[in-house]
Amino acid sequence: MSRIAIGDVQGCLHELRDLLKKIDYSPDRHELWFVGDLVNRGPDSLGTLRFVRSLGAGATVVLGNHDLHLLAVAFGGTRELRADDTLDDLLAAPDRHVLLEWLVSRPLAVRHGGDLMVHAGLVPQWSTGDVLRLAAEVEAALRHDPAALFAAMYGNRPDRWSEDLQGSDRLRFVINVLTRLRYCRDDGQIDLKMKGAPGTQEHGWRPWFEVPARRSASERIIVGHWSTLGLVDRTDLLALDTGCVWGGALSAADLDGPGRWSMACAGGSARVK
Repeated sequence: MSRIAIGDVQGCLHELRDLLKKIDYSPDRHELWFVGDLVNRGPDSLGTLRFVRSLGAGATVVLGNHDLHLLAVAFGGTRELRADDTLDDLLAAPDRHVLLEWLVSRPLAVRHGGDLMVHAGLVPQWSTGDVLRLAAEVEAALRHDPAALFAAMYGNRPDRWSEDLQGSDRLRFVINVLTRLRYCRDDGQIDLKMKGAPGTQEHGWRPWFEVPARRSASERIIVGHWSTLGLVDRTDLLALDTGCVWGGALSAADLDGPGRWSMACAGGSARVK
């Protein structure tokens, strides 16, 4: 069974279906790995969530920041939709409860062999074992009391990791790293505001995967999230967000072979932003 990793779909169901045709996808031969952000900003978040859920065990999904935003609106009670969100149809759907219960039960990190999939990135202090342990803490909080987690989830502090972090600060930091991180310093301090391509960042900051002595460097980290980074395919990193929702393409990669594919966004610059 080949594992096919797919970049940020963000409600672009038409492109996802076309990409799977291009791959000659078959549930008997392929397992799909989604890097997160199944929903939001694109035209069909509802259809995307229904389709991926229908794949059952044939789809492995990690949560992205847009997925968590949807869940915070649905479960948190105090969060409201933003002007550029495209989630109204999903929140009004008759099967909303089933879809959201499925989504909230997805992990933040998945490991298979020498591959680790998260939505955004890792701080240099974390080994892949640390990532799985910390992701499991967030997942347990999500399942125990999602409203409490979402009430404390938003914010950019703390910006440095310590094993001594506790409570909402600890969970918030883990969520921010796994679902929002792009740049950090060599000492692991994170910045969540810089979003441009490498080379545009302020002095002293690096893409998280370029930090020397990163403890996770011995494994391949599979991510999405960073559309201005684009496709990066190397032994220690597979970055798959090629900005379909922004008029780019939806990309996929065979994790067990040489196959690499992309499907141009049908909506182009007219895509909802």
